[in-house]
Amino acid sequence: MFILTTIADLVQIYPHDFQKPSAQAIEDNINAKYANKVVQKIGLCICMYDLLKASEGLIGHGDGTVNVNVEFRLVVFRPFKGEVILGKISSSTNHGIKIRLDFFDDIFVPAHLLFPDSHFDHSEQVWIWTSDESKLYLDKNESVRFRVEAEEWNDQSPVAPAERYATTERRSPYSIQASMAQSGLGPTSWW
Repeated sequence: MFILTTIADLVQIYPHDFQKPSAQAIEDNINAKYANKVVQKIGLCICMYDLLKASEGLIGHGDGTVNVNVEFRLVVFRPFKGEVILGKISSSTNHGIKIRLDFFDDIFVPAHLLFPDSHFDHSEQVWIWTSDESKLYLDKNESVRFRVEAEEWNDQSPVAPAERYATTERRSPYSIQASMAQSGLGPTSWW
């Protein structure tokens, strides 16, 4: 579910951070730049793990900013295909179920990847699995196990101001498609 990835970047340390130890100022700037952000084809960055290399700082002309070339490792959320994860149901529609984790909520289980004989109840806004003459409900906020089937990356490149309002839907930069169609998957209370 979590991986370590190595990144090299230029970090700018501003004069108000000079009172901190150098390593702390570098870590704070890296976390400010990367934490809780999606890097394309890498994943959702959580925090800096460790600092591998740092160059001598070069003072920028005019503003006193120190530029430091650094190499560091980040803790990144990027589950692998087939991994089973525990989450909570955040909402249900006739298209499928949205699942969230404590720190990530772009997980979707489409209707065709639910148990066979599952149907959506429009009045209660919940999916129901009919198994051996009993009805099992997939309620909102229920803990569920799901399997990662695919990941989807969407480029979040800037758009021109004139086109900004013409776009009707802004998609998440990183989302996961999951399934709950095997024994052991679905609400933890079932198993």
